[in-house]
Amino acid sequence: MKAFMDKDFLLNTPTAVKLYHDVAAKCPIMDYHCHISPKEIYEDLRYDNITQIWLGGDHYKWRLMRSAGVPEKFITGDATDHDKFIKWAEVLSKAVGNPLYHWSHLELQRFFDYHGTLTPKNAEEVWHLCNEKLRQADHSVRGLIAMSNVELICTTDDPIDTLEWHQKLMADDTMKTTVLPAWRPDKAMNIEKPEYLDYLDKLSQCSQTKITSFASLKAALAVRMNYFAANHCSLSDHALNYVMYAPATDEEVEAIFAKRLSGGNVSEAEQAVFKTAFMLFVGEKYHQMNWVMQLHYGCRRNNNQPMFEKLGPDTGFDCISNYAPADQTAAFLNALQSRSVLPQTVLYSLNPNDNEAIDTIIGCFQSDEAVSKVQHGSAWWFNDHFQGMIDQMTSLANCGYLAGFVGMLTDSRSFLSYPRHEYFRRILCRMLGEWVEEGMFPNDEDALNEIVRGISYANAKRYFHFFSKS
Repeated sequence: MKAFMDKDFLLNTPTAVKLYHDVAAKCPIMDYHCHISPKEIYEDLRYDNITQIWLGGDHYKWRLMRSAGVPEKFITGDATDHDKFIKWAEVLSKAVGNPLYHWSHLELQRFFDYHGTLTPKNAEEVWHLCNEKLRQADHSVRGLIAMSNVELICTTDDPIDTLEWHQKLMADDTMKTTVLPAWRPDKAMNIEKPEYLDYLDKLSQCSQTKITSFASLKAALAVRMNYFAANHCSLSDHALNYVMYAPATDEEVEAIFAKRLSGGNVSEAEQAVFKTAFMLFVGEKYHQMNWVMQLHYGCRRNNNQPMFEKLGPDTGFDCISNYAPADQTAAFLNALQSRSVLPQTVLYSLNPNDNEAIDTIIGCFQSDEAVSKVQHGSAWWFNDHFQGMIDQMTSLANCGYLAGFVGMLTDSRSFLSYPRHEYFRRILCRMLGEWVEEGMFPNDEDALNEIVRGISYANAKRYFHFFSKS
């Protein structure tokens, strides 16, 4: 029987052990997509206790606690931080097969030097141990980032954001990690939302462009994109139900937009037309600006209406969508490619059934503009577990070019999430090690080291055109 989560955790062959310890473990982290706060980084936030940093805002954990029958009082309610932690320990101790079990124990090992297992019996001990560690000077937000060897962080930022905290971080010579904005214009595109017109007023003000038409909306967005570029942004991100393609004339799009500006409702078909036009516009702009376009799709959000009304979005009530039409994804990319304006693009579907479709679609649009110009993004959200990562990388290897993959991201709201990169790298080395040991790939140390270093670090550094403070 193997030891529980020791230094060779998940590394089941000599090749995997060597690849991980000699190469992957030494690579810095390029966290090119996350949801952490640049303000909290700049202010070097300190947490009073483990619950605040570990359970606060973590809808992964909240969802698991609900599944275990924990009352909402101990999840998002008014229970004390201590009691919430105790409840989490009770749930985690039986979370067999869930990646949260591994992530949580990696976090306890890396940040708190605790190598046991968290159970109801020792929860009090772990509570006090972690809180003592959080009082140490090197366990502030910046300390945790430095401890994790994070070279770069890209946050998620709305077009109307002032980016003041990014500017302050860029000017701060004591902050060694580069923190950059990433453009997330969902609110400017989601024409069906009740708050859409209010948002347009804010966009008009910050862009100093009166939005009275789709043409002026595009002008306002262009102003803000230039502002983001001046603050070293080089990538976008979009949360889509699916990648849609419903082309229409400029006049048809303007009519739909005018209808919404006047307070009218737009049908689902009209939404698809408008969003297609929106994405074609920004896609072309990204190409002009040498930005990478990330498309996250395949998610059905806010399914539990009473809980959404009580807690808002991103609180654990989303699921995989079974609708991600490959024909529309391919047609959208082709519409940009046909005008030679397809930017470097990363596709992520929350539905693992889309893996092979994505890998065959991206093969249609590769070129010498970049290694793996169109990427199959890492196993996302409900898929960033052992089997999901194996499936995503195996599909990419089978149908495409795994060596060009830009690798892992945290997609997290927690400063303790960086061991997810370790988890990914261990799984990557395990998979490659098995292929070598089974005679499916030669034991070519130079080639293997280059592949592992590329996927763990170097590919993302090259692919995203990041600005560096150093």
